Amino acid sequence: MTECTQSGFEFEACGRREIVARFDGGRISSDGGILLLRQTDKHLNLLSRLAQCFLDGRNQAQVEHTVEEMLSQRVYGLALGYEDLNDHEQLRKDPLFGVLAGRAELEAPLAGKSTLNRLELGTGINNRYKKITFWKDALDELMVKVFLESYKQAPEEIILDMDTTDLPLHGKQEGRFFHGYYDSYCYLPLYVFCGDQLLCARMREANHDASFGCLTEVERIVAQIRAAWPNVRIILRGDSGFCRNQVMSWCEAQGVDFVFGLARNQRLRRIIGRQMHEATEQWKQTGKPARVFTEFAYETKKTKKSGWERERRVAAKAEHIDGKENPRFVVTSLASERWAAQELYEKLYCARGEMENRIKEQFSLFADRVSSETMRANQMRVYLSAMAYVLMNGLRRLGLAGTELAQAQVSTIRTKLLKIGAQIRVTVRKVWISMASSYPWQGLYGEVWQNLRC
Repeated sequence: MTECTQSGFEFEACGRREIVARFDGGRISSDGGILLLRQTDKHLNLLSRLAQCFLDGRNQAQVEHTVEEMLSQRVYGLALGYEDLNDHEQLRKDPLFGVLAGRAELEAPLAGKSTLNRLELGTGINNRYKKITFWKDALDELMVKVFLESYKQAPEEIILDMDTTDLPLHGKQEGRFFHGYYDSYCYLPLYVFCGDQLLCARMREANHDASFGCLTEVERIVAQIRAAWPNVRIILRGDSGFCRNQVMSWCEAQGVDFVFGLARNQRLRRIIGRQMHEATEQWKQTGKPARVFTEFAYETKKTKKSGWERERRVAAKAEHIDGKENPRFVVTSLASERWAAQELYEKLYCARGEMENRIKEQFSLFADRVSSETMRANQMRVYLSAMAYVLMNGLRRLGLAGTELAQAQVSTIRTKLLKIGAQIRVTVRKVWISMASSYPWQGLYGEVWQNLRC
Protein backbone atom coordinates (compact mmCIF):
# COMPACT_ATOMS: atom_id res chain seq x y z
CA MET A 1 0.00 0.00 0.00
CA THR A 2 1.23 3.48 -0.89
CA GLU A 3 0.76 6.35 1.56
CA CYS A 4 1.60 10.05 1.37
CA THR A 5 3.02 11.44 4.60
CA GLN A 6 4.92 14.55 5.61
CA SER A 7 8.19 12.69 5.09
CA GLY A 8 7.27 11.72 1.51
CA PHE A 9 5.65 8.83 -0.33
CA GLU A 10 5.88 5.59 1.61
CA PHE A 11 5.84 2.36 -0.40
CA GLU A 12 5.70 -1.28 0.58
CA ALA A 13 8.86 -2.22 2.44
CA CYS A 14 11.73 -4.11 0.82
CA GLY A 15 12.83 -6.70 3.35
CA ARG A 16 13.49 -4.86 6.62
CA ARG A 17 13.87 -1.47 4.96
CA GLU A 18 11.14 1.10 4.55
CA ILE A 19 10.85 2.84 1.17
CA VAL A 20 10.22 6.59 1.14
CA ALA A 21 10.26 8.71 -2.04
CA ARG A 22 10.51 12.51 -1.99
CA PHE A 23 10.97 15.35 -4.48
CA ASP A 24 14.04 16.75 -2.76
CA GLY A 25 16.89 15.59 -5.00
CA GLY A 26 17.65 19.07 -6.28
CA ARG A 27 18.58 19.57 -9.91
CA ILE A 28 18.68 16.13 -11.45
CA SER A 29 18.74 15.38 -15.17
CA SER A 30 18.31 12.19 -17.16
CA ASP A 31 20.53 13.59 -19.93
CA GLY A 32 23.97 13.72 -18.31
CA GLY A 33 25.73 12.16 -21.29
CA ILE A 34 24.70 14.93 -23.70
CA LEU A 35 28.00 16.73 -23.16
CA LEU A 36 29.55 14.23 -25.58
CA LEU A 37 27.19 15.51 -28.24
CA ARG A 38 28.11 19.09 -27.37
CA GLN A 39 31.78 18.17 -27.79
CA THR A 40 30.92 16.66 -31.18
CA ASP A 41 29.40 19.98 -32.22
CA LYS A 42 32.67 21.68 -31.29
CA HIS A 43 34.38 19.45 -33.87
CA LEU A 44 31.74 19.92 -36.56
CA ASN A 45 30.92 23.57 -35.85
CA LEU A 46 27.41 22.65 -36.95
CA LEU A 47 24.97 24.64 -34.83
CA SER A 48 26.67 28.02 -35.18
CA ARG A 49 26.73 27.57 -38.97
CA LEU A 50 23.13 26.39 -38.88
CA ALA A 51 22.16 29.66 -37.19
CA GLN A 52 23.81 31.57 -40.04
CA CYS A 53 21.27 30.00 -42.43
CA PHE A 54 18.52 32.04 -40.74
CA LEU A 55 17.49 35.68 -41.12
CA ASP A 56 16.50 37.25 -37.82
CA GLY A 57 14.28 40.26 -38.42
CA ARG A 58 13.68 41.00 -34.75
CA ASN A 59 14.89 44.14 -32.99
CA GLN A 60 18.20 42.80 -31.68
CA ALA A 61 18.20 45.23 -28.75
CA GLN A 62 15.12 43.46 -27.40
CA VAL A 63 16.09 39.88 -28.25
CA GLU A 64 16.27 37.58 -25.23
CA HIS A 65 16.72 34.23 -27.05
CA THR A 66 19.11 34.18 -29.99
CA VAL A 67 18.49 32.02 -33.06
CA GLU A 68 21.50 29.86 -32.22
CA GLU A 69 20.20 29.23 -28.69
CA MET A 70 16.78 28.22 -29.96
CA LEU A 71 18.19 25.96 -32.66
CA SER A 72 20.47 24.34 -30.10
CA GLN A 73 17.45 23.69 -27.88
CA ARG A 74 15.53 22.03 -30.68
CA VAL A 75 18.36 19.97 -32.17
CA TYR A 76 19.67 18.70 -28.83
CA GLY A 77 16.09 18.05 -27.71
CA LEU A 78 15.40 15.87 -30.75
CA ALA A 79 18.69 14.02 -30.25
CA LEU A 80 17.69 13.31 -26.65
CA GLY A 81 14.23 12.05 -27.58
CA TYR A 82 12.09 15.12 -26.83
CA GLU A 83 9.86 15.22 -29.88
CA ASP A 84 7.30 17.79 -28.81
CA LEU A 85 7.66 21.53 -28.34
CA ASN A 86 5.61 21.23 -25.15
CA ASP A 87 8.55 19.38 -23.58
CA HIS A 88 10.54 22.60 -23.67
CA GLU A 89 8.23 24.28 -21.16
CA GLN A 90 10.09 22.21 -18.55
CA LEU A 91 13.41 21.76 -20.35
CA ARG A 92 13.87 25.53 -20.67
CA LYS A 93 14.57 25.65 -16.94
CA ASP A 94 17.10 22.81 -17.00
CA PRO A 95 20.60 24.26 -16.46
CA LEU A 96 22.06 21.43 -18.54
CA PHE A 97 20.07 22.62 -21.55
CA GLY A 98 21.33 26.11 -20.77
CA VAL A 99 24.88 24.78 -21.06
CA LEU A 100 24.03 23.09 -24.36
CA ALA A 101 22.51 26.28 -25.75
CA GLY A 102 25.57 28.30 -24.72
CA ARG A 103 23.58 30.40 -22.27
CA ALA A 104 25.80 32.64 -20.11
CA GLU A 105 23.21 33.06 -17.33
CA LEU A 106 22.14 29.53 -16.47
CA GLU A 107 19.54 30.73 -13.99
CA ALA A 108 17.59 32.47 -16.78
CA PRO A 109 15.15 30.18 -18.63
CA LEU A 110 15.53 29.36 -22.30
CA ALA A 111 12.87 29.92 -24.96
CA GLY A 112 9.44 28.42 -24.36
CA LYS A 113 7.28 26.41 -26.73
CA SER A 114 5.57 29.44 -28.30
CA THR A 115 8.85 31.17 -29.12
CA LEU A 116 10.29 27.97 -30.57
CA ASN A 117 7.14 27.48 -32.62
CA ARG A 118 7.53 30.91 -34.19
CA LEU A 119 11.06 29.91 -35.19
CA GLU A 120 9.59 27.10 -37.29
CA LEU A 121 6.73 29.07 -38.81
CA GLY A 122 8.79 31.76 -40.55
CA THR A 123 7.54 32.35 -44.08
CA GLY A 124 10.05 34.88 -45.31
CA ILE A 125 7.41 37.61 -44.96
CA ASN A 126 8.16 39.87 -42.02
CA ASN A 127 5.19 40.36 -39.72
CA ARG A 128 4.56 40.71 -36.02
CA TYR A 129 4.78 37.01 -35.22
CA LYS A 130 7.03 35.61 -37.97
CA LYS A 131 10.21 37.64 -38.06
CA ILE A 132 12.63 34.72 -38.35
CA THR A 133 13.03 32.79 -41.58
CA PHE A 134 15.55 30.45 -43.19
CA TRP A 135 17.26 29.95 -46.53
CA LYS A 136 16.75 26.45 -47.87
CA ASP A 137 19.73 26.75 -50.21
CA ALA A 138 22.03 27.56 -47.30
CA LEU A 139 20.77 24.60 -45.25
CA ASP A 140 21.18 22.24 -48.21
CA GLU A 141 24.70 23.51 -48.80
CA LEU A 142 25.60 23.08 -45.12
CA MET A 143 24.74 19.36 -45.11
CA VAL A 144 26.99 18.70 -48.10
CA LYS A 145 29.73 20.89 -46.61
CA VAL A 146 29.78 18.85 -43.38
CA PHE A 147 30.08 15.71 -45.50
CA LEU A 148 33.03 17.12 -47.45
CA GLU A 149 34.78 18.20 -44.24
CA SER A 150 34.57 14.67 -42.84
CA TYR A 151 37.35 13.55 -45.24
CA LYS A 152 40.97 14.45 -44.68
CA GLN A 153 41.62 13.97 -48.39
CA ALA A 154 39.43 13.44 -51.42
CA PRO A 155 38.28 9.83 -51.88
CA GLU A 156 38.72 8.08 -55.23
CA GLU A 157 35.06 7.06 -55.43
CA ILE A 158 31.79 7.74 -53.60
CA ILE A 159 28.30 6.25 -53.92
CA LEU A 160 25.24 8.50 -53.55
CA ASP A 161 22.10 6.64 -52.46
CA MET A 162 18.64 8.04 -53.22
CA ASP A 163 15.39 6.88 -51.67
CA THR A 164 12.02 8.11 -50.47
CA THR A 165 9.87 7.38 -47.45
CA ASP A 166 6.34 8.23 -46.39
CA LEU A 167 5.50 10.71 -43.62
CA PRO A 168 1.86 10.06 -42.64
CA LEU A 169 -0.42 13.08 -42.23
CA HIS A 170 -3.29 13.26 -39.77
CA GLY A 171 -4.65 16.73 -40.56
CA LYS A 172 -5.30 18.99 -43.51
CA GLN A 173 -1.72 20.07 -44.12
CA GLU A 174 -0.79 21.91 -47.28
CA GLY A 175 -0.17 19.56 -50.20
CA ARG A 176 -1.56 16.44 -48.55
CA PHE A 177 -2.35 13.59 -50.91
CA PHE A 178 -3.75 10.10 -50.41
CA HIS A 179 -1.11 7.63 -51.59
CA GLY A 180 -2.57 4.27 -52.55
CA TYR A 181 0.63 2.30 -51.90
CA TYR A 182 0.99 3.60 -48.33
CA ASP A 183 -2.79 3.64 -47.81
CA SER A 184 -2.74 7.04 -46.11
CA TYR A 185 -2.41 10.75 -46.61
CA CYS A 186 1.30 11.48 -46.56
CA TYR A 187 4.29 13.45 -47.74
CA LEU A 188 7.01 11.68 -49.73
CA PRO A 189 10.38 13.27 -48.88
CA LEU A 190 13.55 12.50 -50.81
CA TYR A 191 16.72 11.52 -48.96
CA VAL A 192 20.24 11.32 -50.34
CA PHE A 193 23.01 9.61 -48.36
CA CYS A 194 26.64 8.80 -48.92
CA GLY A 195 27.33 5.88 -46.62
CA ASP A 196 25.86 6.96 -43.28
CA GLN A 197 26.16 10.69 -43.99
CA LEU A 198 23.07 12.68 -44.93
CA LEU A 199 23.35 15.06 -47.89
CA CYS A 200 19.73 15.91 -48.66
CA ALA A 201 16.35 15.85 -46.89
CA ARG A 202 13.84 17.37 -49.30
CA MET A 203 10.16 17.55 -48.37
CA ARG A 204 7.85 16.70 -51.28
CA GLU A 205 4.18 16.11 -51.89
CA ALA A 206 3.10 12.53 -52.49
CA ASN A 207 1.22 13.08 -55.75
CA HIS A 208 4.38 12.67 -57.80
CA ASP A 209 6.62 9.92 -59.11
CA ALA A 210 9.37 8.79 -56.71
CA SER A 211 11.98 10.40 -58.95
CA PHE A 212 10.20 13.78 -58.99
CA GLY A 213 12.73 16.55 -58.40
CA CYS A 214 15.60 14.14 -57.71
CA LEU A 215 17.63 15.37 -60.67
CA THR A 216 17.60 18.93 -59.33
CA GLU A 217 18.96 17.72 -55.99
CA VAL A 218 21.56 15.46 -57.59
CA GLU A 219 22.80 18.26 -59.88
CA ARG A 220 23.24 20.54 -56.86
CA ILE A 221 25.01 17.93 -54.74
CA VAL A 222 27.31 16.72 -57.53
CA ALA A 223 28.28 20.30 -58.43
CA GLN A 224 29.21 21.07 -54.82
CA ILE A 225 31.17 17.83 -54.43
CA ARG A 226 33.09 18.29 -57.68
CA ALA A 227 33.93 21.88 -56.79
CA ALA A 228 35.84 20.43 -53.82
CA TRP A 229 36.92 17.10 -55.37
CA PRO A 230 37.24 17.54 -59.16
CA ASN A 231 38.54 14.02 -59.83
CA VAL A 232 36.25 11.95 -57.62
CA ARG A 233 34.28 9.14 -59.29
CA ILE A 234 30.59 9.28 -58.41
CA ILE A 235 28.09 6.42 -58.60
CA LEU A 236 24.38 7.17 -58.25
CA ARG A 237 22.34 4.31 -56.78
CA GLY A 238 18.60 3.88 -56.37
CA ASP A 239 15.67 1.51 -56.78
CA SER A 240 13.42 1.25 -59.85
CA GLY A 241 11.54 4.40 -58.86
CA PHE A 242 14.56 6.41 -60.02
CA CYS A 243 15.18 4.47 -63.25
CA ARG A 244 14.19 7.28 -65.60
CA ASN A 245 15.73 8.16 -68.95
CA GLN A 246 16.18 11.81 -67.97
CA VAL A 247 18.21 10.87 -64.90
CA MET A 248 20.35 8.29 -66.72
CA SER A 249 20.99 10.59 -69.68
CA TRP A 250 22.12 13.37 -67.34
CA CYS A 251 24.50 10.96 -65.59
CA GLU A 252 25.98 9.85 -68.91
CA ALA A 253 26.46 13.45 -70.02
CA GLN A 254 28.10 14.47 -66.73
CA GLY A 255 30.37 11.45 -66.27
CA VAL A 256 28.40 10.14 -63.28
CA ASP A 257 27.93 6.36 -63.15
CA PHE A 258 24.64 4.86 -62.04
CA VAL A 259 23.08 1.58 -60.97
CA PHE A 260 19.28 1.53 -60.70
CA GLY A 261 16.75 -1.18 -60.15
CA LEU A 262 14.66 -1.93 -63.23
CA ALA A 263 11.01 -2.90 -62.86
CA ARG A 264 10.45 -6.38 -64.28
CA ASN A 265 8.06 -6.98 -67.17
CA GLN A 266 7.17 -9.77 -69.55
CA ARG A 267 9.70 -8.65 -72.14
CA LEU A 268 12.54 -8.83 -69.62
CA ARG A 269 11.23 -12.15 -68.35
CA ARG A 270 11.37 -13.61 -71.86
CA ILE A 271 14.96 -12.42 -72.36
CA ILE A 272 16.16 -14.43 -69.35
CA GLY A 273 13.92 -17.43 -70.04
CA ARG A 274 16.84 -19.87 -70.39
CA GLN A 275 18.49 -18.71 -67.15
CA MET A 276 15.14 -18.84 -65.35
CA HIS A 277 14.65 -22.43 -66.50
CA GLU A 278 18.16 -23.30 -65.30
CA ALA A 279 17.46 -21.81 -61.86
CA THR A 280 14.19 -23.73 -61.62
CA GLU A 281 15.93 -27.02 -62.45
CA GLN A 282 18.58 -26.36 -59.80
CA TRP A 283 15.86 -25.69 -57.23
CA LYS A 284 14.08 -28.94 -58.13
CA GLN A 285 17.29 -30.91 -57.66
CA THR A 286 18.44 -29.33 -54.39
CA GLY A 287 15.31 -27.85 -52.84
CA LYS A 288 17.37 -24.77 -52.05
CA PRO A 289 17.13 -21.25 -53.53
CA ALA A 290 18.91 -21.12 -56.90
CA ARG A 291 20.36 -18.08 -58.67
CA VAL A 292 21.68 -17.67 -62.19
CA PHE A 293 23.10 -14.33 -63.32
CA THR A 294 23.30 -12.91 -66.80
CA GLU A 295 23.50 -9.57 -68.61
CA PHE A 296 22.36 -8.07 -71.91
CA ALA A 297 21.89 -4.79 -73.75
CA TYR A 298 18.36 -3.41 -73.41
CA GLU A 299 16.34 -0.45 -74.59
CA THR A 300 12.72 0.32 -73.73
CA LYS A 301 10.26 1.14 -76.44
CA LYS A 302 9.97 4.86 -77.10
CA THR A 303 6.70 6.70 -76.69
CA LYS A 304 5.86 10.38 -76.62
CA LYS A 305 6.15 10.51 -72.82
CA SER A 306 8.69 7.81 -72.00
CA GLY A 307 11.32 5.46 -73.34
CA TRP A 308 15.11 5.29 -73.42
CA GLU A 309 17.12 7.13 -76.02
CA ARG A 310 19.76 4.40 -76.25
CA GLU A 311 20.63 0.84 -75.26
CA ARG A 312 22.01 0.31 -71.77
CA ARG A 313 23.56 -2.58 -69.90
CA VAL A 314 21.15 -4.63 -67.79
CA ALA A 315 22.28 -7.24 -65.26
CA ALA A 316 19.70 -9.87 -64.33
CA LYS A 317 19.24 -12.34 -61.50
CA ALA A 318 17.16 -15.37 -62.44
CA GLU A 319 16.14 -16.77 -59.05
CA HIS A 320 13.84 -19.56 -57.94
CA ILE A 321 12.96 -19.51 -54.26
CA ASP A 322 10.25 -21.19 -52.19
CA GLY A 323 8.70 -22.70 -55.30
CA LYS A 324 8.36 -19.31 -57.02
CA GLU A 325 10.25 -17.40 -59.66
CA ASN A 326 11.87 -14.22 -58.38
CA PRO A 327 13.70 -12.45 -61.25
CA ARG A 328 15.43 -9.11 -60.58
CA PHE A 329 17.00 -6.57 -62.92
CA VAL A 330 19.35 -3.59 -62.61
CA VAL A 331 20.45 -1.12 -65.28
CA THR A 332 23.90 0.43 -65.05
CA SER A 333 26.52 2.49 -66.83
CA LEU A 334 29.32 0.49 -65.19
CA ALA A 335 31.35 -1.76 -67.47
CA SER A 336 31.21 -5.53 -67.07
CA GLU A 337 35.03 -5.65 -66.94
CA ARG A 338 34.86 -3.85 -63.61
CA TRP A 339 31.57 -5.17 -62.27
CA ALA A 340 30.46 -8.65 -63.39
CA ALA A 341 26.70 -9.23 -63.26
CA GLN A 342 26.62 -11.20 -59.99
CA GLU A 343 29.02 -8.89 -58.18
CA LEU A 344 27.17 -5.84 -59.49
CA TYR A 345 23.88 -7.08 -58.09
CA GLU A 346 24.94 -8.72 -54.84
CA LYS A 347 27.77 -6.46 -53.70
CA LEU A 348 26.94 -3.09 -55.23
CA TYR A 349 23.20 -2.81 -55.77
CA CYS A 350 21.99 -4.80 -52.75
CA ALA A 351 24.23 -2.70 -50.48
CA ARG A 352 21.73 0.13 -50.91
CA GLY A 353 19.59 -1.67 -48.33
CA GLU A 354 21.82 -0.12 -45.66
CA MET A 355 20.34 3.26 -46.59
CA GLU A 356 16.96 2.05 -45.35
CA ASN A 357 18.47 1.77 -41.88
CA ARG A 358 19.63 5.37 -42.15
CA ILE A 359 16.10 6.47 -43.10
CA LYS A 360 14.70 4.60 -40.11
CA GLU A 361 17.01 6.67 -37.94
CA GLN A 362 15.27 9.80 -39.20
CA PHE A 363 12.11 8.48 -37.56
CA SER A 364 14.05 7.95 -34.33
CA LEU A 365 14.73 11.69 -34.53
CA PHE A 366 11.05 12.49 -35.25
CA ALA A 367 11.28 13.56 -38.88
CA ASP A 368 7.69 12.31 -39.18
CA ARG A 369 6.37 15.11 -36.91
CA VAL A 370 5.03 17.09 -39.86
CA SER A 371 1.87 18.45 -38.23
CA SER A 372 2.37 22.11 -39.19
CA GLU A 373 -0.08 23.65 -41.64
CA THR A 374 2.40 24.65 -44.35
CA MET A 375 4.94 22.70 -46.38
CA ARG A 376 7.64 25.24 -45.51
CA ALA A 377 7.17 24.79 -41.77
CA ASN A 378 7.20 21.01 -42.15
CA GLN A 379 10.37 21.28 -44.25
CA MET A 380 11.87 23.18 -41.33
CA ARG A 381 11.01 20.32 -38.98
CA VAL A 382 12.58 17.80 -41.36
CA TYR A 383 15.70 20.00 -41.49
CA LEU A 384 15.90 20.07 -37.68
CA SER A 385 15.67 16.28 -37.52
CA ALA A 386 18.29 16.06 -40.27
CA MET A 387 20.65 18.30 -38.29
CA ALA A 388 20.08 16.19 -35.18
CA TYR A 389 21.05 13.17 -37.29
CA VAL A 390 24.18 14.90 -38.63
CA LEU A 391 25.19 15.61 -35.03
CA MET A 392 24.45 12.08 -33.81
CA ASN A 393 26.23 10.55 -36.79
CA GLY A 394 29.19 12.83 -36.08
CA LEU A 395 29.31 11.38 -32.57
CA ARG A 396 29.18 7.87 -34.04
CA ARG A 397 31.89 8.63 -36.60
CA LEU A 398 34.28 10.65 -34.41
CA GLY A 399 33.64 9.38 -30.91
CA LEU A 400 32.46 5.80 -31.30
CA ALA A 401 34.95 4.60 -33.93
CA GLY A 402 36.57 1.38 -32.74
CA THR A 403 34.11 0.88 -29.87
CA GLU A 404 31.27 -1.61 -29.40
CA LEU A 405 28.78 1.05 -30.55
CA ALA A 406 30.63 1.97 -33.75
CA GLN A 407 27.71 0.69 -35.87
CA ALA A 408 24.89 1.38 -33.40
CA GLN A 409 21.62 3.04 -34.39
CA VAL A 410 21.07 6.56 -33.07
CA SER A 411 18.32 5.30 -30.74
CA THR A 412 20.81 2.89 -29.15
CA ILE A 413 23.43 5.62 -28.82
CA ARG A 414 20.85 7.84 -27.14
CA THR A 415 19.82 5.15 -24.65
CA LYS A 416 23.27 3.86 -23.77
CA LEU A 417 25.41 6.97 -23.98
CA LEU A 418 23.30 10.09 -23.54
CA LYS A 419 20.59 9.07 -21.09
CA ILE A 420 22.62 9.10 -17.88
CA GLY A 421 21.09 10.23 -14.60
CA ALA A 422 23.04 13.16 -13.20
CA GLN A 423 22.85 15.74 -10.42
CA ILE A 424 23.53 19.31 -11.58
CA ARG A 425 25.20 21.86 -9.31
CA VAL A 426 25.95 25.38 -10.50
CA THR A 427 28.57 27.47 -8.71
CA VAL A 428 30.13 30.79 -9.56
CA ARG A 429 32.98 29.24 -11.54
CA LYS A 430 31.82 25.75 -12.50
CA VAL A 431 28.92 23.57 -13.51
CA TRP A 432 29.25 20.24 -11.72
CA ILE A 433 27.53 17.27 -13.37
CA SER A 434 27.62 14.28 -11.04
CA MET A 435 26.60 11.25 -13.09
CA ALA A 436 25.20 8.05 -11.60
CA SER A 437 27.88 5.83 -10.07
CA SER A 438 25.94 2.77 -11.21
CA TYR A 439 26.10 3.75 -14.91
CA PRO A 440 27.16 0.47 -16.60
CA TRP A 441 29.16 1.86 -19.56
CA GLN A 442 31.60 4.16 -17.81
CA GLY A 443 34.56 2.66 -19.68
CA LEU A 444 32.85 3.28 -23.02
CA TYR A 445 32.03 6.86 -22.00
CA GLY A 446 35.71 7.40 -21.21
CA GLU A 447 36.74 6.04 -24.62
CA VAL A 448 34.35 8.35 -26.44
CA TRP A 449 35.47 11.35 -24.38
CA GLN A 450 39.08 10.56 -25.21
CA ASN A 451 38.30 10.20 -28.93
CA LEU A 452 36.53 13.55 -29.00
CA ARG A 453 39.43 15.27 -27.25
CA CYS A 454 41.82 14.36 -30.08
